[in-house]
Amino acid sequence: MTIEVLKSKIHRVTVTEANLNYVGSVTIDEDLLDAVNMIVGEKVAIVNNNNGERIETYVIRGERGSGCICINGAAARKFAVGDVVIIISYAHMDFEEARAFEPWVAFPDSATNRIVR
Repeated sequence: MTIEVLKSKIHRVTVTEANLNYVGSVTIDEDLLDAVNMIVGEKVAIVNNNNGERIETYVIRGERGSGCICINGAAARKFAVGDVVIIISYAHMDFEEARAFEPWVAFPDSATNRIVR
């Protein structure tokens, strides 16, 4: 049996851009991607703490150190610059492996979207 469990989470970052005229996806600062072991093209859920919206999309790499969190495409209608979001990815794994798995979680400074060390 396999189950789907939390793999990675970027907890409470601020949307810096909402680009309706882009094909789709979410652009995330590469430092944040590294901090939680997310990769380009990975499926993510994004939860909007301001209005309760929740979407699924995929990751594209943003400029390292920029603090960029850009919601692209049609989802830009559900998110506004300044909204606080949680970005989550999941993984399928064997039940016993999942019991021992420790997800990667980052709690960036939501004012700058940078990792607080």
